[in-house]
Amino acid sequence: MSRGGTFASIDIGTTKVCTVVGEVASEGEMRILGVGIAPSDGLSRGMVDNIRDATESIKASVEKAERSSGTRILSAHVGIAGTHIACLNNRGIIAIPDRTRPIMPDDVARVLDGARVVSIPTNREIIHVIPRYYVVDGQDNVSDPVGMFGARLDVETHIVTGIDSSIQNLTKCVENVGVQVDGLILEPLASAEAVLDQEEREQGVVVADIGGGTTDIALYIEGSVYHTAVLPVGGNHVTRDVVVGLRAPYQAAEEAKKKWGHAIPSMVDAQEEITIEAFGSEGSKTEPRRRLCEIIQARVEEILEMVTAEVKRSVHDDIVSAGIVLTGGTAKLSGIDLLAEQVTGWPARVGTPRNLHGLTDLLIDPAYATSVGLLQWAVNEAEASLWHRPGRPALDMGGMWRKVGSWARVLLPE
Repeated sequence: MSRGGTFASIDIGTTKVCTVVGEVASEGEMRILGVGIAPSDGLSRGMVDNIRDATESIKASVEKAERSSGTRILSAHVGIAGTHIACLNNRGIIAIPDRTRPIMPDDVARVLDGARVVSIPTNREIIHVIPRYYVVDGQDNVSDPVGMFGARLDVETHIVTGIDSSIQNLTKCVENVGVQVDGLILEPLASAEAVLDQEEREQGVVVADIGGGTTDIALYIEGSVYHTAVLPVGGNHVTRDVVVGLRAPYQAAEEAKKKWGHAIPSMVDAQEEITIEAFGSEGSKTEPRRRLCEIIQARVEEILEMVTAEVKRSVHDDIVSAGIVLTGGTAKLSGIDLLAEQVTGWPARVGTPRNLHGLTDLLIDPAYATSVGLLQWAVNEAEASLWHRPGRPALDMGGMWRKVGSWARVLLPE
């Protein structure tokens, strides 16, 4: 069913809402059928603070994607972020009662259920339980235990939780538009689906998705996610620094950042000047471009230092051999990869979505890594529900038939 199936995803960010409709072609390629982008209102730092405004933004994005693709969207996978997100790693353990039979998908499902038994505050809800690796009778780092023999099965998992009220607010906004939420996906995990290759995951890599209101982090070690976090700073803070430093209106500061900004001021001509809209009677003024870049550099350095500190709290930074991959709208800032190498001491690159076909011109951009990754996650989840795959939830027959019903609902002709 995943071959030729059609999927939809909604990335609800602080600055924009992006809805993407895609399908998996017979040769396994992801083909984009439609894209809808709308300015985001009613959200702050990745969380809903005005349900009516957020609903209108989502509605505008979904309607544009429907017109672009010529289909009706009735359900979608939705990205979630925000400072309420927290993570922990936990182990599940079960006994295999019959040693004469191999480990079955049902056993994998049971051990994952065991890993969910963890102490969290009553106001928090589990969003993900992601298996990192399995242990069969002491044999470590098993990627897929199905078909193996053993008396004991362990699993190391990465668990992501969020505050239930924030989850409900986000879900309500999407449902108000008439779209059912097939699943909530942590946004840095979605971004990783779009921009990372397997070698980077194996050798240790950090994904830093620097959005408008937050910076989302996912750390991968030995092929699986080890740590996730959401930092309450992003590109909007860079713009606000420009507003204060140059005493310019917010929109003018945002445009100046995009047009003339550079993360390394020394790479900009010291004599070059820019004209920017400003407060006061004159209405505009001339400033050295290097001054703008110095303001931008200070805040971007701080964000990168916070990312580095967050990673070092969870692992020794020598483990991050593949370095850091930057995504999100702020990753388009000139020179940010060079600054990241200087600040973190790791190799750095800017990540853009890969292996896309169809309406891709708009999406080959770091700002849309999450949107594309959500779609890829939906495809992977659908495949896992039909065929058990390593690193994904085990086969669940009830869930499979629910998913089949969902596929029938996702996209219907007008």
